[in-house]
Amino acid sequence: MTDYPRQSSASLLDADTLAGIRERAAGYDERNEFFSEDLEALRSLGYLAPRGLGDTLADQRLLAAHAPATALGVGMHLTWMGVARDMVAQGFEEFSWIAEEGKAGEIFAFGVSERGNSRVLSDSITQVVETAEGCAFSGTKIFVSLSPVWTRLSLLGRLGDDIVHGFIDRDTAGWSNTPDWDTLGMRATQSYTTHLEGALVRPERIVRRIPAGANADPFTIAVFQNFLPLVSSVYAGISDRALQLAVEGVKDKGSAFDTESRVSDDPDIRWQVADMAIALDALGPRLEKYAALVDSGQEPPEQWFRLLSGLKHQSVETARTVVDSAMRVLGGSAYRRSHELSRLQRDVLAGVYHPSDTEAVHATIAHDLLGPPHFPE
Repeated sequence: MTDYPRQSSASLLDADTLAGIRERAAGYDERNEFFSEDLEALRSLGYLAPRGLGDTLADQRLLAAHAPATALGVGMHLTWMGVARDMVAQGFEEFSWIAEEGKAGEIFAFGVSERGNSRVLSDSITQVVETAEGCAFSGTKIFVSLSPVWTRLSLLGRLGDDIVHGFIDRDTAGWSNTPDWDTLGMRATQSYTTHLEGALVRPERIVRRIPAGANADPFTIAVFQNFLPLVSSVYAGISDRALQLAVEGVKDKGSAFDTESRVSDDPDIRWQVADMAIALDALGPRLEKYAALVDSGQEPPEQWFRLLSGLKHQSVETARTVVDSAMRVLGGSAYRRSHELSRLQRDVLAGVYHPSDTEAVHATIAHDLLGPPHFPE
C-alpha cells in the first residue's frame, strides 16, 4: 500500500524531508517540545511562502500524515499567506507586505482565540484604545500556535462598535506569554496563553476595521476560506496515516491458532477497513473542489460559510472515526503509548476545539436552511 495522499508533482516535500519529520514527531510529543528542526527544514524548501491553496492543501495533508502537530502549527502561518494572496488579488494592496515578509522568512501567527468568546472573528473581549501612535490592545489570547517562534502576531480587539485587526512584531512592547502548553495532543504546536497590556499596533499594520457582528467582509471570507480548508487537510492527513497503519498492521498480523491465515482475512476486519476507506475517500474531492474555487478567484457561493464549516466538521469527525476504527482493528498493541496510532488518537481530539466548533457548525447550517430561530416573547 502506498502513502496516502499520493504526492503531487507540484509538491515541495521530498521523501528525505518527510522521513526526518516523521522520525522527529514522537520525540517532540514526548518532550512537549516545539518542532524547531521541522520548521527549519520546511523553511529551506520554500514551504512558508505563499502558494495557491490547492497545492498548499495537498502538501499540508501529506505533511500531517507524517507529523500532525507540525502541519497544524505551520497551517496557522500558511493561513495568513493565503489571506494576503486572496486580498491582494481583490485589489487590497495593504495586505501585500504580509506576503512579502512571509516569503522573506517572517513567521505569522494568530492571536485571536479568547476564553469564553465563541464568536471568533465577529466580536472580541480584548479592548482597543486608539492613540496618536496607533491602536493599543489589552486582553488575553489563548491557543497561540507557534508561540516560541512567531515574528508577526495578528491581533483582533474591540474598539467601540468595531473589530480592529492588526499585527505586532515580536519586539513590540506590551505582550508576554505563559509557556503553559501541556496538553493531551498536538503538543509540538506549543500554543501558549498570550497576555496583552497596551500592545501597540502601528497605523500601517492595522489591516482591517469591521463593524462587530456577523459579516461577509472580504477579509472575513479570506480568513475562513483559508483557515478551514487548511485545518481540514490536517485531519484528512491523520486519517490517511491511520488507515495506512491499520492496513499494514492487519496484513502483518497472524493467528496463534492458524498459521495459514492473517487477521486481514477476517470478514469483520475487512468490513471495518473498507468502512474507513469509504469515509476517507469522500474528503479529497471536497477539499480539491473548494481549493479550486478559491484559486480561481470566482465569487464564492452564497452558502460559502456553511460549506466551509461543514467541511471542517466532516474532516474532524471522519478522522476521529477512522483513528478509532484503526485502534480497534489493530488491537492492544496500538494502545501502547509508544505506538504511533496512540499519538494520532490524542492528536485527533484537538479537532473538536478549532473554530468552527460543533455547536457553531450546526448553528451556521441550520441558519442557512431554516433562517434565524424565533422564540416567543
